[in-house]
Amino acid sequence: MPTVGYLTVVEDEQHGLFGGYLLLNSNGRPLEFHCTTPVRANRAQEILYGPTLREYLCGEQIAAALVRKTKLAPRLICTDMTEVLAVRQHVEAPVIAIPAVAAEPPASESTSDAAGQSWRVDAPHAIAAPKSAASFALAGADVLVNDAYPQDQADVAGIWETFEARIDLTEPFGRIHEAISEAQQSQRG
Repeated sequence: MPTVGYLTVVEDEQHGLFGGYLLLNSNGRPLEFHCTTPVRANRAQEILYGPTLREYLCGEQIAAALVRKTKLAPRLICTDMTEVLAVRQHVEAPVIAIPAVAAEPPASESTSDAAGQSWRVDAPHAIAAPKSAASFALAGADVLVNDAYPQDQADVAGIWETFEARIDLTEPFGRIHEAISEAQQSQRG
């Protein structure tokens, strides 16, 4: 049975990072769902891993653990986080990142102080995902593959043909976020 995996990591300020992994059949129906308990780096890891810490936690610790839990082997794994591309070294299937599309920033606000001076406060500016030599277009989105596996690009286009008629490339990430939120609420009681 052809399956596609959707994998993401959600950050909670209080608890840390939660991973979620959803396997779908070619009709977009769930076959398996797994999520992690929160993962938080200790101070020694923050110092030793430096700027590579997030890629290590998201891609090698959380994502690799989730993929190992599944009974089914996906033909393709999709993620919405570039840090999760690090899981590629632990799996046989190609992995693509579909970086989240930045929402339209809200309009600027103007305020006046007691002296009558006006100030303009701009919303944060969206930062586009970095372009990589391993980026390409798929189903209307810019996607990335791990730079160490450039051959994945050619494989992904053929694999996606099996799923494209019934699965939106980005919609399953919303299901995972809602499922993780629901699991967190049920644990709180």
